[in-house]
Amino acid sequence: MYRTHTCGELRIKDVGKKVTLAGWVQRIRKMGSLSFIDLRDRYGITQLVADANASADINNEISTLGREFVIQALGSVAERSSKNSRIETGEIEIKLLGLKILNKAEIPPFTIEDNTDGGEDLRAQFRYLDLRRGPLQRAMHLRHVMSQETRKYLSSVGFWEIETPVLVKSTPEGARDFVVPSRMNPGEFYALPQSPQTMKQLLMVAGYDRYFQIAKCFRDEDLRADRQPEFTQIDCEMSFVERDDIIDTFEGMIKHLFKTILNRDFNEPFMKMPYKVAMDDYGSDKPDIRFGMKMHEITDMVKGKGFGVFDSAEYVGAIAVPGCAGYSRKQLDELTEWVKRPQVGAKGLVNIKIENEDAVKSSIGKFYSDEELKSIAESAGAAVGDLVLIMSGPARKTKIALGTLRIEMGNRLGLRDSSVFAPLWVVDFPLLEWDEETQRFYAEHHPFTAPKPSDMDKFYSDKKEDLEQVNADAYDFILNGTEVGGGSIRIHNSDIQERMFQVLGIGKEEADYKFGFLINAFKYGAPPHGGLAFGLDRFCALFGGQDSIRDYIAFPKNNVGRDMTLDAPSEIEKVQMDELCLKTVSPAEK
Repeated sequence: MYRTHTCGELRIKDVGKKVTLAGWVQRIRKMGSLSFIDLRDRYGITQLVADANASADINNEISTLGREFVIQALGSVAERSSKNSRIETGEIEIKLLGLKILNKAEIPPFTIEDNTDGGEDLRAQFRYLDLRRGPLQRAMHLRHVMSQETRKYLSSVGFWEIETPVLVKSTPEGARDFVVPSRMNPGEFYALPQSPQTMKQLLMVAGYDRYFQIAKCFRDEDLRADRQPEFTQIDCEMSFVERDDIIDTFEGMIKHLFKTILNRDFNEPFMKMPYKVAMDDYGSDKPDIRFGMKMHEITDMVKGKGFGVFDSAEYVGAIAVPGCAGYSRKQLDELTEWVKRPQVGAKGLVNIKIENEDAVKSSIGKFYSDEELKSIAESAGAAVGDLVLIMSGPARKTKIALGTLRIEMGNRLGLRDSSVFAPLWVVDFPLLEWDEETQRFYAEHHPFTAPKPSDMDKFYSDKKEDLEQVNADAYDFILNGTEVGGGSIRIHNSDIQERMFQVLGIGKEEADYKFGFLINAFKYGAPPHGGLAFGLDRFCALFGGQDSIRDYIAFPKNNVGRDMTLDAPSEIEKVQMDELCLKTVSPAEK
């Protein structure tokens, strides 16, 4: 063995023991005749010391050391005279009796410290060095513990962990598939699964009524801070259940994770918020309920006063921003420009300031009396000292823009504390989404999501307005304004599935080609079933208090889908291309 103990293991009770440690040199300090070495592994840091009585061999080895050298140290545990309370081994040090260099290291391109001087691209290129840093080691440990506790909980309530294939049939119905050419079947392709959706439904047909898998999923889509082309789901499915059975089961899992990992107790059931309420009050189907500032519709109050922007609007909504009546003209102009950005999409912003009981100021003051402005402000929930921000326009677009502004003001006011957790379920989503450009319906979730039983009459209607009112038997788990998981009760009846394909404009031939294996399976006794999937990467980031999932993935891709460490994707050799019957074309040729 290269070591008898790790660098995070020894304590004051071990004084006098003869030990052998191995790890990386974090730093070296010389103070007169004393030499100090901080030795690091993933368990912690231990201080080594060589004094004037150390052998010449030890001092010679120390003189050649550099940062990140891999060494083996033999010595005896001693109590430190100058203790370091910032590390767990800070009461002891190792008096060196022997030192061996196991491997030399070049000077790293950035400091291997919690607060490093390396930029994001550089650290991505040398990810194996970045992973030595404390924050990433803690992130990887959190991910490990969450995976283990998930398995522990689900196993305890009767779930089996079953792996499903990674090479599957391409059924593009959302994001683009990553495709894999088949050498043995020239001209044909596998797809990497966007989720194990159809496979887990087949497992329900097979009678495996409680399935889960910590599954790799792949989507060829543009990336953001919380998206990666390959990501991990806690994928689950159950048979002979209704919506609340599934919600109750996985709410139990979520509470278990909070308790075992963060020592947080949630004794009350999580809130269930209908989709319509979420959009009306928060302008989002993933509302952050850690703070108030709810949206209020004021359309009827503001029309007919001669202000054309409001008079012609389908929807006028307002939020009351606490304590911001002192915003200057410059600050309000900056905020107006902010909402006009393409990411928000608003055309402008109206404000009302409640400076005191008697003073009300507004950018639309010439159209409304002080009493009318006060009434509008009160209806938005404003009090003295608050700032009311108002948007108008098409209903859905304006609600989303106002909801985006609400989140921005929450950020600016420090109301989105990452140490506070506000979980909820959003339910009763629309089943279908109408696309004006293609003049057809698309599945809001996926084509196997069941309509709510109470909406079946509308589901079989030929009227567009009826179909737009059909709710899905679906649910999303939301934590701090982030969608962490979602699922639905599935269609298990062939007639209902055929109707869904008909509504989506998928003909029988296309349905058979894309989903024939599932449709055929349903003919052999499919049980009522449903499930959901949680984004493990997002869950970890939220538990770790971070916005980005990248630190919780060992080797993530950058924002254009490249693995900077491996320099992938890359070209392949011509012989491989020939074996696969492939050839490349330039973008211009395409």
